[in-house]
Amino acid sequence: MKPLSKTIENLKPSGIRKFFDLASTMDNVISFGVGEPDFDTPWHICENAVYSMSEGKTHYTANRGLLELRKLIAEFHRIRYDQHYNPENEILVTVGGSEAIDLAMRAMINPGDEVITMDPNYVAYTPAIEMAGGIPVIIPLEEKSEFKLTPEALKNAITDKTKAILINFPSNPTGGVMTYEDYEKLVPIIEESGIYVVSDEIYAELTFDGEFASLAQFPSIRDQIVVINGFSKAFAMTGWRLGYVMSNPHLSSAMTKIHQYIIMSAPTPAQYAALEAMTNGLSDVSHMHNEYVNRRNLLVSRLNRMGLKTNMPHGTFYVFPNISQTGLTSEEFCNRLVEEQRVACVPGTAFGEKGEGFMRMSYACSMDNIIEGCDRIEAFLASLDQKQEENPSNRS
Repeated sequence: MKPLSKTIENLKPSGIRKFFDLASTMDNVISFGVGEPDFDTPWHICENAVYSMSEGKTHYTANRGLLELRKLIAEFHRIRYDQHYNPENEILVTVGGSEAIDLAMRAMINPGDEVITMDPNYVAYTPAIEMAGGIPVIIPLEEKSEFKLTPEALKNAITDKTKAILINFPSNPTGGVMTYEDYEKLVPIIEESGIYVVSDEIYAELTFDGEFASLAQFPSIRDQIVVINGFSKAFAMTGWRLGYVMSNPHLSSAMTKIHQYIIMSAPTPAQYAALEAMTNGLSDVSHMHNEYVNRRNLLVSRLNRMGLKTNMPHGTFYVFPNISQTGLTSEEFCNRLVEEQRVACVPGTAFGEKGEGFMRMSYACSMDNIIEGCDRIEAFLASLDQKQEENPSNRS
């Protein structure tokens, strides 16, 4: 047989899945792992999808998605986030935010173009760049600056070959956010360079402290910004696989062209579910938002109390505790934690080299599991201390 694509063969398997495939073989595991709400999709949202099918609405929609849904998306973003997009030619409904990221990369990248991304950052970004023929350029983020993107780092990373930067705030895995003032400092650099910014804002509704901010709120660079969002996280609709991408008409047309050939249109029942979510689901979002805040506060408090330094995440449902003081690598720590205490977390290195010394924990789980999981982590840390006392030469 002929060889497969070298680009695909060279991609590393997801570091997230590795640990949860291992955990799935064990009993009594408490998982702080996969980034998925533990809430079920509210029934009134599901019911609208069921009703749509009973009415025979089981056929393709327009390539861009239901116009009624695109109008609601446009109105939602205008009122809530001060983002302005035309539902006719600037909004495309996709199969999750993941398809939107892929479309953006494929529509704008020529082979050899550089695309800036950050470390640590979501595991799919670098592969998306590489699969589109681009060259990832990494900006390391620092714990001391709460994992924010600084103007100095951005300016230093841009070259004549830079086509775009791919950002994600609120951030998976760190929970870090960018404020309006933070973004304001980046605007002159983006405007002068002419690069695109692909902004994955899937956790926008899960901003806990202060107002959500976006580069799409700055008119001078508005046409350089590609906004990606969806229904998975805020509305607890991960399995429905529905997202959307908003951009200038030229780029939106290019992405729609790719979408119509590989997808045709996003699933029709999911779009009717999204109509109900947008119309009557914001109270559900508010309820889940408040639950996440309570869980976050408990988890951060417990981690810091047991000596694992943890920044307060201002968004998402993740914490990113620093475990370097244990002397174990991220992989060693997470391997031993799941084997010895049946607690599953993701090593920070799954999100890039700068994730070494950290682990990601998702608090999209019950309070009872957070309490029990923290008790087990505390017991694990105590066992490490005891072994170090018995073997002083093992201290790092």
